[in-house]
Amino acid sequence: MTYNVTLIPGDGIGPEIAAAAKEIIDASGVDINWEVVLAGEAVMAKHGTPLPDYVLESIKRNRVALKGPITTPVGGGFRSVNVTLRQKLNLYANVRPARTLPGISTRYEMVDIIVVRENTEDLYAGIEHKVGKNAAESIKIITREASEKIVHFAFNLARQKGRKKVTAVHKANIMKLTDGLFLDCAREAAKDYPDITFDEMIVDALCMKLVQTPETYDVLVLPNLYGDIVSDLCAGLVGGLGVAPGANIGDEAAVFEPVHGSAPKHAGKNRVNPLAIVLSGIMMLEHLNEKKAAQRVLEAVIAVLNEKTHLTYDLGGTASTSEMAAAIIRKMS
Repeated sequence: MTYNVTLIPGDGIGPEIAAAAKEIIDASGVDINWEVVLAGEAVMAKHGTPLPDYVLESIKRNRVALKGPITTPVGGGFRSVNVTLRQKLNLYANVRPARTLPGISTRYEMVDIIVVRENTEDLYAGIEHKVGKNAAESIKIITREASEKIVHFAFNLARQKGRKKVTAVHKANIMKLTDGLFLDCAREAAKDYPDITFDEMIVDALCMKLVQTPETYDVLVLPNLYGDIVSDLCAGLVGGLGVAPGANIGDEAAVFEPVHGSAPKHAGKNRVNPLAIVLSGIMMLEHLNEKKAAQRVLEAVIAVLNEKTHLTYDLGGTASTSEMAAAIIRKMS
């Protein structure tokens, strides 16, 4: 079977790591017709937007995309392409696994957490305005529909992956209406999954516990802002954003991407670790139900990490991006 997949190389280091991931996924034996479309800073001058309509049309047509990082200006400039994509395509579920990998130096062992983050509302809805000259206000939106949808998604993902526990994360002790609604939806949904343990935790307490005993957590489900912060914390437990994959999943499309940014100072140097986008590609293969191919790639990645002779500088080695990708491909041959 041939799959049509949109490939968005992205900004900065994006084209280099996206090329590496494409080569590795192609070597897995899955037949993919890649439709390459450009987005981000590179198209601003020509199209007046970092997210031209043709990008959305390609993803809608193919229903699956692999995306490199795209620069988001801080405090000004254009709005986040990532946030816009999620809202335009209703990619309501953000999934970010954090798993201990062999050969990656960390303070922790046996971490295996899946962060499931609501992806379309909360403070990330971007409803902001100035209040006079000296204040600004951002409006937090939490709806029953979105909360129920993400919690059921988390429980169904737990079942699919053979997970035993789902933890709903909130700040309902302070935000009693917004986070209270999210928590009520989680409690109600949990009744439909008697085979899965449900618990709940205030977000600041969770952050402390994740640092103390991360091995006790399984699947976390959170509103948008908390999910973004906690998923980066979990990435730190397993080696950092360089090994953190992600997926944005909706009913009609799915976009897979590394969690890290575009790192423009490293662009064009062929030295950046491609693991985050490769692991995102593994998630994409699983989404396509190409589980054997996904496992082949994962086993090859683990073999290269264990061997430690073809790792990039941030992983303690001297290999280039393309050399590490080639080593992973050789392990699949």
